[in-house]
Amino acid sequence: MKWQFNNDKPIYAQIIEIITLAIVSGELSPGEKMFSVREFAEEAGVNPNTMQKALSELENTGLLYSSRTSGRFITGDKEIIKDLKEKIAKEKTEKFLKEMKTLGFNESDITKIMNKIGW
Repeated sequence: MKWQFNNDKPIYAQIIEIITLAIVSGELSPGEKMFSVREFAEEAGVNPNTMQKALSELENTGLLYSSRTSGRFITGDKEIIKDLKEKIAKEKTEKFLKEMKTLGFNESDITKIMNKIGW
């Protein structure tokens, strides 16, 4: 995973986004065992408490689950992953369309641009 952080929002929130995108994109697979908190924190260059907070939040969303003796795993529920992927796609599309409209493009203009680039 690519760990690049900025000052726009808390690091734990950025970690949540990075791991979520890795899961919905298929970089991390359903049912896959996650690194330990310490291993993840070391790889990302963050404090273990920050990583723990992010992983706990991901458990709260249902993307991760813990097995007391075996560690953390990515959910095997493909429906949760599919729904989250669609939610992210919707949010990114809405943001894109809002930015295009701010630039003065209408629906027809946006469609033409998308067709020009092969979408």
